[in-house]
Amino acid sequence: MAVEDRKVSDEIHTSAEVHEASALPCARVVHATPNPPQTAELEPLPEGMAAELVGQKSPAQWAYERLILYIQNFEKQLDNEHEVAMGFAGGDTGVLRIEGIGYFDPDIVTFYGRDETEARTQLIQHVSQLSVMLRALPRAQEEGSPRRIGFLLAADLDRKPAKTAAQGSARS
Repeated sequence: MAVEDRKVSDEIHTSAEVHEASALPCARVVHATPNPPQTAELEPLPEGMAAELVGQKSPAQWAYERLILYIQNFEKQLDNEHEVAMGFAGGDTGVLRIEGIGYFDPDIVTFYGRDETEARTQLIQHVSQLSVMLRALPRAQEEGSPRRIGFLLAADLDRKPAKTAAQGSARS
C-alpha cells in the first residue's frame, strides 16, 4: 500500500485505550424485520472475556466464549416452557439438548447433552467446521423450571481456564 493511500488521523490514543481497543472484538448485526430481538453482537462482553486480548486466545477458546454469548442471548428470549437445544447443520442427526460445552486448545469445541430419545450425546467439532443452529425445545415436564445453560456458562467466563497436567495444575 502506498503511503498516500493510508488514512492519517489526528486522534491521539493513550496506551490504555489502544490496549482496550485490541481486547474488544468487532461485531455487527443487521436485521430486516421491525422490532428485532436483542442479539449477542449488541451485548457488552463479560468482564472476564474482555480482559484477555483476542490475539491471546486460541481459536477454540474464542469460539467457545462467543458460543456462550449466543446461547445465553437465545435463552433470554425463551419462555418457561422451552430450553435451548442445538440442531446439527449439514446432516440429519437430530438435535442435542445442550447440557455442557467445552473446548480443547487449540481448535476443538465439544458439546455435551442428550438427543430426542434422552440418549447421552457428544459432538466434538473442529472450529473450522463450526456451524450450530440453536433451537427451542419444550422442556422436560419432570423438571421444575427450564435449565438455562447459557447463564451458567457465562458465569464461568470470569474464571481462568483450567491448565493441563503438563502445564502444572489439575483440570477443574
